[in-house]
Amino acid sequence: MKLLCSVSQKKMKAAFKYSWLGGLVTGTVAVVGGLVGGPPGIAIGGAVGGLLGAWMTSGKFKPVPEIIRELPADEQERLFINTIAILRNLSWTSVEHLTMLVMGNKTLQEQLVDMLNNYFIKELGSEMK
Repeated sequence: MKLLCSVSQKKMKAAFKYSWLGGLVTGTVAVVGGLVGGPPGIAIGGAVGGLLGAWMTSGKFKPVPEIIRELPADEQERLFINTIAILRNLSWTSVEHLTMLVMGNKTLQEQLVDMLNNYFIKELGSEMK
């Protein structure tokens, strides 16, 4: 799990089905602004709706390492099995050594990130960013 946290820490965030809410709020307020104020109303409504959508969804985006640490043991076990399938040919002596090997290999990093993306999308129904 430490290795997956290290790999995912750089660029991955997960949004558990809240992205649509922010978009819906933004679009709705932009449409209402357009009906009331024409083209300038769309611009103002989009800006106000975007701010409102951002406020409503704040805190809904979690870093992947935090989500990994909060997973139940059985879900962590599934991630472990998927990870070992990717790393089965590596020879390592400690978690630190394994992390060093993976962080020095872009191909392994990409494979692990792809595995995490697929896991979060298919198993947890989340959206990855």
